[in-house]
Amino acid sequence: MEPIVREALIQRVEELKELDPIAKQVQTIVRRVIPQESQLKDALSGTWLGHPVHPPLTDVVIGMWTSAWFLDLLGGEDSENASDRLIGAGILAAVPTAIAGLSDWAELYGGSRRVGSLHAIGNTTALGLQGMSWLARKQDRRGLGVGLSMLGMAVATASAWLGGHLSFGRGGGVDQTVFESWPTEWTGIIDEDQLEDEKLTHASIDGVSIAVVKSGDQVHAMLDRCSHRGCSLHEGEFDGSTITCPCHGSAFRLDGSVAKGPTTYPQPSFAVRVRDGRVEISAPDPR
Repeated sequence: MEPIVREALIQRVEELKELDPIAKQVQTIVRRVIPQESQLKDALSGTWLGHPVHPPLTDVVIGMWTSAWFLDLLGGEDSENASDRLIGAGILAAVPTAIAGLSDWAELYGGSRRVGSLHAIGNTTALGLQGMSWLARKQDRRGLGVGLSMLGMAVATASAWLGGHLSFGRGGGVDQTVFESWPTEWTGIIDEDQLEDEKLTHASIDGVSIAVVKSGDQVHAMLDRCSHRGCSLHEGEFDGSTITCPCHGSAFRLDGSVAKGPTTYPQPSFAVRVRDGRVEISAPDPR
């Protein structure tokens, strides 16, 4: 596909406002079933894994269906049972994959939500076709079953392209801090007397936003842009040991490590010192 055609197509998808009413309703339902600050949300987000759990689960599903496709095409009669089992196993694996994907999608809005909505519709269609394929195979209508599974693979491939754009074109599920730059030498960012004890404060240096908090005799600083979805941490809450993002509830310890999801990535924290009443920071502690 030519780049100009591809870009025009994806732009059209991102502008499909007709998807918004139903998408908002579905998001409301998903958020009720999977509460934002719950262990289920963290598990589905991949906080325990260190990166989003939905992408590797999709590999399991697509891998099984692709293997079945090759067996249908090249394996002959001896491979029919194996192909059928792979179709069925892929259907079963699609259930947790879809749930994890819905959990991630529930946080999106605008163009990203529209792309994700069409991605979900495509995946649901592919799952339905594979389900019909499995039933046809069990009813000894093998030709129909193979045809349905191949059609399902075509739909799944198109949907996977949308999923790739959502991740790499729209930045869904990636570490939002990875391309930020920061001082590599001690640099002043704010006067100490501007800080209130236990209160998050915003500072900036060379266009980089920093969240600063004074707790007792210690001053702590970390990148203000949340690693999860890019929200401003200084607008969140500080409980004396963790900073909680105001958007989705991700919580970070003062060293930047993850205390609670749905984020899967640590937050860059800075070495801090106070010199002549001025708070200075240097390159973040290793992550």
